[in-house]
Amino acid sequence: MSYLRRMIPGSIKKSLRNMYYSLIDILDRLMKRDSLIPPRAMIFVGDGDFEKTGQQFLQHFVELADLRPDDRVLDVGCGIGRMAIPLTGYLSPRGEYWGFDIVKMGIHWCQRHISTKFRNFHFLHVDIYNRTYNPSGKIQARDFKFPYEPNYFDFVFLTSVFTHMLPADMENYLLEISRVLKLEGKYLITFFLLNEESERLMRAGQSSLDFRYKLNGCRTIDLNNPEAAIAYDEGEIKDMFKRSGLGLLEPVRYGAWCKRDNFLSYQDIIIGKKQGIS
Repeated sequence: MSYLRRMIPGSIKKSLRNMYYSLIDILDRLMKRDSLIPPRAMIFVGDGDFEKTGQQFLQHFVELADLRPDDRVLDVGCGIGRMAIPLTGYLSPRGEYWGFDIVKMGIHWCQRHISTKFRNFHFLHVDIYNRTYNPSGKIQARDFKFPYEPNYFDFVFLTSVFTHMLPADMENYLLEISRVLKLEGKYLITFFLLNEESERLMRAGQSSLDFRYKLNGCRTIDLNNPEAAIAYDEGEIKDMFKRSGLGLLEPVRYGAWCKRDNFLSYQDIIIGKKQGIS
């Protein structure tokens, strides 16, 4: 079956997926599904359960990063509100949520369905180039400056963002995260990290992703589309964070992507706080 799936052109798979979810969306409307959840045909982030994943990460934000209801929060790569929606029930009116993404359709949905109900939730489309999600984008990620004041946010998070970004782009984002975070402000970021355990599981053929192709500073599963999935050496990532003024709070919470026995989520999770560049 996996061979047959690979043989089907991507455009056909996308059309079949849209047809399937359009039918499901009709059933959802008939059953009066929660209007704060986007139609399934519009969801373009991740393959897991949209609502369950959002709730799980809200729990991580609170338990691992000490998120508080009155905090100012930045969601980098907010998609179509997967993390924002559960936060509407947690952040107080004194708290603030700001999210940006390169997919205009997702931002417009969030503005219409979330910001109109929760005035402290703000969404912004940024015209950053990505050949899959925004091929006409005018800005390179390595040149993008976050449109927020320095030292503004208490908490910044990125889920499934650096797993699709090349080194120069990621390094710029790390510096921007450090700039907009308050001193001692917390962050949570997901990765695919290469270390002794994940390398061993990949060599054994157990991992769900095989980062076999080397690029400058990272590895990918597909040389024709490198940003489909990108992994980084764990030690190099820790050094990069230190250079950016972002301290790490050990331990790293490793993920299930390489089929390890003990894990917290699918991707690896790094949590830390701004310490300032020495």
